[in-house]
Amino acid sequence: MNNPEPENTPPAEANARRSPALIAAAVALPVAMVVGIVVAAVLANRNPTLEPVALGSVPAPGATSPECTALIDSLPDNLGDFERAELVDPAPEGAAAWQSVDAQEIVLRCGLDRPAEFDAASALQLVDGVQWLEVPGGEGVDASTWFAVDRGVYVAVTVPHGLGPTPLQDASAAVAGALEAKPIDPAPLPSITPAPGS
Repeated sequence: MNNPEPENTPPAEANARRSPALIAAAVALPVAMVVGIVVAAVLANRNPTLEPVALGSVPAPGATSPECTALIDSLPDNLGDFERAELVDPAPEGAAAWQSVDAQEIVLRCGLDRPAEFDAASALQLVDGVQWLEVPGGEGVDASTWFAVDRGVYVAVTVPHGLGPTPLQDASAAVAGALEAKPIDPAPLPSITPAPGS
């Protein structure tokens, strides 16, 4: 009498040994994909694609002067860790920008009017032969604008806070190399009219 085979007997192919090469490939493929994704992310962070910088226009009557043209043409590719950025058209005359990998911006404008904050009592800072006036940003603005006040034209460089001195030093080198030093011309101090009866 023949004994019937149990119903739970696995198919013959399930009992066959799996090839070691097939197992290795099955394990290696997902690992290789994960490594590829990580490497791509690291490379993307090293060489991010930064968008062109859009700059609004501000009053800059000297922006097309020979001095500003000479300065813009001689600006470096880097200010500290910031790289020269492309400007969105139409770009204002006498302007340039640099970007960091985290999309912070440094903006330079040449040919501006004398800053309203620049008067005979202003405290100036000498950086690599250039006299600068710092004007802190308003409320909610995490940057200061530095005005070079001892050249034939006024140059402003807006720098985010916390970057250290290198960007302004690099800007000073560019300004000193392109523009001749001139005597400063601050606004006079406002006269104080005595109160009647004093």
